[in-house]
Amino acid sequence: MRGHVLIAPDKFKGSLTAAEVAGHLAAGLARAVPHVPLDRLPVADGGDGTVEAAVACGFAEVRTEVSGPTGRPVAASYAVRDGTAVIELAAASGLRRLPGGTPAPLAASSRGTGELVAAAIERGATRIVLGLGGSACTDGGTGMAAALGARFLDAGGGPLPPGGGALRSLASIDPGGLPSRLRGVTVVVAGDVDNRLLGPDGAAAVFAPQKGATAADVRALERGLARLDAVARRDLGAYAADRPGAGAAGGAGFGAMAFLGATVRPGIAYLLDLLGFPARAAGARLVITGEGSLDRQSLRGKAPVGVARAAARLGVPAIAVAGRCALTGEQLRKARLQDAYALTDLEPDPERCMAEAGPLLERLAGRIARDQPALGGAA
Repeated sequence: MRGHVLIAPDKFKGSLTAAEVAGHLAAGLARAVPHVPLDRLPVADGGDGTVEAAVACGFAEVRTEVSGPTGRPVAASYAVRDGTAVIELAAASGLRRLPGGTPAPLAASSRGTGELVAAAIERGATRIVLGLGGSACTDGGTGMAAALGARFLDAGGGPLPPGGGALRSLASIDPGGLPSRLRGVTVVVAGDVDNRLLGPDGAAAVFAPQKGATAADVRALERGLARLDAVARRDLGAYAADRPGAGAAGGAGFGAMAFLGATVRPGIAYLLDLLGFPARAAGARLVITGEGSLDRQSLRGKAPVGVARAAARLGVPAIAVAGRCALTGEQLRKARLQDAYALTDLEPDPERCMAEAGPLLERLAGRIARDQPALGGAA
């Protein structure tokens, strides 16, 4: 396909999935410029919605039951294609999986994520793409590793209870069956968080309060993660705490690197390649991307900026849609976005924007068709 418009948005969090955003934009554009071919490619940056984006791009969805962050069973899914499995931590170990939404900052575990990895390997996956984000736990990825055969032991040789709060009592790590389980398997972490494991910018200090941790909990979790780092260095020769991304998802980035041998890749850039963006964008007249809020956080490697930069490398102009846009024209240009359209341009009430995002996106598509020269508009 050439001369087409590629619609490649991320989700509008709390309102529409990436596929729904793409669908509404396509519906509006089809009415406004029916002669222009349209192609939809929902995207994600490694957080919530990554599996859904992969499924929308042709991966098969596999549903299973795993342990939630507090141990209760939850239904979760991952995506597979040609030996590659896409897994998002949030699906099993995320805040949205907490029973009743009640935080468990000291006891929540990443075990269910490890169970998803194990299920994918048993199905024949030889490459695991792990998206980190939305975590309910600060356990340094120990639950994930335990589900794959590692043992985290106290001074008496017994297994530690789940969660980051117990890590202060960690005495030794036995890799158990983990090495054999992962033989021949490549693990890649796709994420945009560059925090280290420990310190004022680390997993406990920055992210644990978002999971319900008090100041005392944060101190306890920091001590536990420091103990985990020390024992992992001594018992496994794993020096991962100071690597960028180790603090992601409550230290699950550390666990993926230290226990699963994972490499870390910038989330959106890696996933765009995995989802086939370069081939789908080649020859396009315009790429439309977007997310719920375009703001300074977007500039730190979020999906719309990653899409715009990838499009620029192909010589294709890109614009963005959003629920709200807090970026200046200069910031947009530096991000390689030629323009941005916000739902708040049509409806100033944020609550109505959330509730009526679909119809508003379709109206916004008509404005894009009138404005954009690539679509015959006058801008």
